[in-house]
Amino acid sequence: MSDDKWFKVLCNNKEGRTKARACVMQTAHSEIETPVFMPIGTLGSVKAIEHRELKEFNTNIILGNSYHLYLRPGLEILEQAKGLHNFMNWKKAILTDSGGFQIFSLSSLKKISEEGVEFASHLDGSKHFFTPEKVIDIQRTIGSDIMMSLDECLPIPSERDIVEKSVKLTSRWEKRCCDQFRKTSPLYGYDQKLFSICQGGLFKDLRKLSIEDILEFDIDGIAIGGLAVGEEISDMYEVVDFCTDILPEEKPRYLMGVGTPIDLLECIDRGIDMFDCVLPTRNGRHGKLYTTYGEINLMNSTFKNNFNSPDEECSTYTSDNFSLAYLRHLFLSKELLGAQLATIHNIGFYMNLMNNIRKAIKKNNFREFKNEFIEKYSFDKFK
Repeated sequence: MSDDKWFKVLCNNKEGRTKARACVMQTAHSEIETPVFMPIGTLGSVKAIEHRELKEFNTNIILGNSYHLYLRPGLEILEQAKGLHNFMNWKKAILTDSGGFQIFSLSSLKKISEEGVEFASHLDGSKHFFTPEKVIDIQRTIGSDIMMSLDECLPIPSERDIVEKSVKLTSRWEKRCCDQFRKTSPLYGYDQKLFSICQGGLFKDLRKLSIEDILEFDIDGIAIGGLAVGEEISDMYEVVDFCTDILPEEKPRYLMGVGTPIDLLECIDRGIDMFDCVLPTRNGRHGKLYTTYGEINLMNSTFKNNFNSPDEECSTYTSDNFSLAYLRHLFLSKELLGAQLATIHNIGFYMNLMNNIRKAIKKNNFREFKNEFIEKYSFDKFK
């Protein structure tokens, strides 16, 4: 199943005492340079931003969610449309989460067994049952370029014996996902890739056990799951560092659900290639902007008479045609344009950051770039 030709490591900065690396993935719909941040398009839409802006920022991959798409619009509609790419008119790559995290976080009524997980829809309370095999079949119907295996997500902290039992269940589920992936074929005439997810909470030996199990499946990539769920940031970094030390260099490494601009830099430093997070879009819709000198809350009265652009050092975003005072006015007036422009700004900021990170890695000065960025970002001149 694994095709080493689809993923290549272009360069790394090992001599700079960092695990940061620049790679390239060739999916059926687009070539993706890493490190990469994937905007979240849970329901086939990256909230408050159009495809044309995503294209302007050279966005080559977005994330969708199997759980949500399965419930709405439903598999029948997606199959009639010949997949999510056609349904949403998106020409670049899509990664779909298996829905495991959503099942465990959104459904208050769920029952886990060896066979799979029964859950109640957060929309109408209707009962559904996901098995590892069904999760693969769902993602075949969605037609994503990269599919994720079904895993069990636990909160942190959890007792060691509970985490160990969960890791073993996840490994068995992921083995069944891989078997089903091999037994089935893409529906729309192009190749799909499958990633597995390592779990284990903050227990390093259980993380090692999970990774060893995954590597037996010969999958296309490996994700680190079960982090960014309330643990201390230092603990997250330590687990990421441990995992990337034992993950194979010839496969992409995906840290799920992370994170802030500083989190991205720190985890790239520790060898991560792929990220996704709701922060730039969710915070944008609530009037929070990311800038070179920290974060801006547009509700702050400080910006009432501030006619400067949100980020004078990175004036590459559509929202920079508008002043902070005007953006604040839009939010106070509850104008939809405010959420749209703030989201465009934040996605542009994240994509510009990732582009600069890739350039720094290729120039072998990632650590210097990282330190300079964090120094400016932590200055927080807007407080």
